[in-house]
Amino acid sequence: MSQEPRIKLVVTGDDFGYCPHRDKGIVDCFHAKVVTNVSLIINGSSAASAASLARRYNIPIGLHANLSEGLPVCAELKQNSSLINFKGVFHGKMGIRKILSQGLLDMLEVRKELCAQIKLFRELTGMNPQHMDSHQHVHVLPGIREVFAQILEENRIHYTRIPVQLGLYRCTWIPDTLMEFYKGVEEDAIYAVEIFKKHGIRWPDLYIGLSTMGKNMSTYNIHEAIRHGVCSWQSTIATLPDITRSVSIELMTHPGYPSIPEEGGCGEGPDDFSQSLDRLHELEVLKSTSLQSFFLGNGVQLCAFRDL
Repeated sequence: MSQEPRIKLVVTGDDFGYCPHRDKGIVDCFHAKVVTNVSLIINGSSAASAASLARRYNIPIGLHANLSEGLPVCAELKQNSSLINFKGVFHGKMGIRKILSQGLLDMLEVRKELCAQIKLFRELTGMNPQHMDSHQHVHVLPGIREVFAQILEENRIHYTRIPVQLGLYRCTWIPDTLMEFYKGVEEDAIYAVEIFKKHGIRWPDLYIGLSTMGKNMSTYNIHEAIRHGVCSWQSTIATLPDITRSVSIELMTHPGYPSIPEEGGCGEGPDDFSQSLDRLHELEVLKSTSLQSFFLGNGVQLCAFRDL
């Protein structure tokens, strides 16, 4: 990778505030200088204590907007809302997509909930989100992406996430059903690009993280995702005058110590994803000497969104 431009890598720890165990792992990664930015899931059971940790240790923090798991933040939407199911909780990762495709999601309620989450974020952290993405990539869904972009512009939140990983099709270890979901996410994200641009929203040049989640995270897979992404990026800008500038990348991660039953979550308890040992595996890979050596040897500079 010696011919590649210098790389600025934002390593984001998602789901900060989901449970104390996950939070401790993310903070440990920040202290080890391998997570540079966190996304606070504001309806998480430990959101308040996580915000306190971010203040204490000066951790760069953004908002992980959540419309798919647990309870709404907005009080008036906790009953008789299109955002919730008969149990009074969000519809879930696939459920919200189904409701949306049926035309049953009220975008005014989406706006109210997102605004309520930003308000609570400010109350807990004492600041504006430095970036804003979403849980399970719902911010790039049709209809939601328009509202999301408007709200970011109105609230002067300058950065978001575009979950399109170049070369994802090469990752044969991803199960077919999951790959189908990822391809849908990427298609939605591509359509979101012009909408976000229209509202002056920015994001790093490249995104990786779909091929490196859980047990699939390794120094090699991160290396390959960066290598392929940067090579593809170089080819697209070869005729532009600024090809010597740094390429910026966001690496989405979910490290932590696994949640335990009945502790954590967003109002329904922790899910299998959060209780999985995959969370610990990600933590260990991120803190490994092999990954640090790769970064040092290949001009990868770790930074936060505020440093871009």
